Amino acid sequence: MDNKKMNPSLTLLALAISAFGIGSTEFISVGLLPLISSNMDVSISTAGLTVSIYALGVMVGAPVLTTMTAKMNRKNLLMLVMVVFIIGNLISAFAASFAILLTGRVIAAFAHGVFMSIASVIAADVVQPSKRASAIAVMFTGLTVATVTGVPLGTFIGQLFGWRMSFIFIVAIGVIALIANYFLVPKNLSSAKSISLKSIGQVLLNKKIGIVLLMTAFGYGGTFVVYTYLSPMFIKMGYTANMIVVLLIVYGIMVAIGNTIGGHFANEKPAKALFVMFSLQAATLLLLQFTSPNPILGLIVVMLMGFFAFMSVSGLQLYVVELAERYLPETVSMASALNISAFNVGIAMGAFIGGLVTEYIGLSYTPIVGFLMVLIAIILSYYMKKEK
Repeated sequence: MDNKKMNPSLTLLALAISAFGIGSTEFISVGLLPLISSNMDVSISTAGLTVSIYALGVMVGAPVLTTMTAKMNRKNLLMLVMVVFIIGNLISAFAASFAILLTGRVIAAFAHGVFMSIASVIAADVVQPSKRASAIAVMFTGLTVATVTGVPLGTFIGQLFGWRMSFIFIVAIGVIALIANYFLVPKNLSSAKSISLKSIGQVLLNKKIGIVLLMTAFGYGGTFVVYTYLSPMFIKMGYTANMIVVLLIVYGIMVAIGNTIGGHFANEKPAKALFVMFSLQAATLLLLQFTSPNPILGLIVVMLMGFFAFMSVSGLQLYVVELAERYLPETVSMASALNISAFNVGIAMGAFIGGLVTEYIGLSYTPIVGFLMVLIAIILSYYMKKEK
């Protein structure tokens, strides 16, 4: 079935399901750390390697494996990636030791990195040029919703049936995604161009692309200074554990809406749109600094934070692809992969800085620090907006 006969909406649905599984996997172990720690007889901090090792796998795997698989048919590569994703999570589910669990996490992370780089290209390829950012936003909706709904659901399953069943839950999503990709993604996608490892340097040394990668890391990562510690912030506001589950679901809805709207506005002039989005995001974080002590006002601002936090995702991914097409057309896939790495750098950086702030200054100061990170992205986006 070719692109003309295939319904782009169904293709984007298949990619979104895949992204939901991928996104759920990245943070699934966060809520399972006590269970993994107890079952595997390791400390909580050691169990935390299931998160950091995964992020490292994505950061390294995305550009390197994108290079190694550049010549493959994109649909075949997508299918292979989902098979690897399933295998990685099966290894984690049945791991007899902590080392094997980490091995499964790394394998799944490699699949994550390649998927996010090629899925953006596929999403943009099956729609009209004017709809590219919106298409990428639809694909990313699966990832963003997973962050706040798939993860709590997986954690809930783990608490009821054991942490291993949480990974089985992810495997089931992966199987559904594999089937959906087989039937709903067209075969005759545009061919990828051959790329080499030296293209990593070419992309990073390109001034404009390099600036956008920094925008991704600081703009996206700024929110994670707060988001990573959102549950304790809700508790500090006075909300119970049961209420927090509901609040996270509402937050997820805000994320999905913001992501979709952001994709729409970034279709034509991504640089200008990103400047506005980052400005609104920063304003919300600054406002949260002063409203977090109030349970009602604080909650409203947190939901606004969710609305704006992921609004820039599809625009950033599209902007990197557009710049690569303009200046380094042979490195489009690599540029896309490196931007996925930049997202993960932002997550790791935001979570790490948020942890330091929480430990040494106080949880209530995470919004202002997140604001300062996003401010860097605003300055960079303003510069890019002025550039022709």
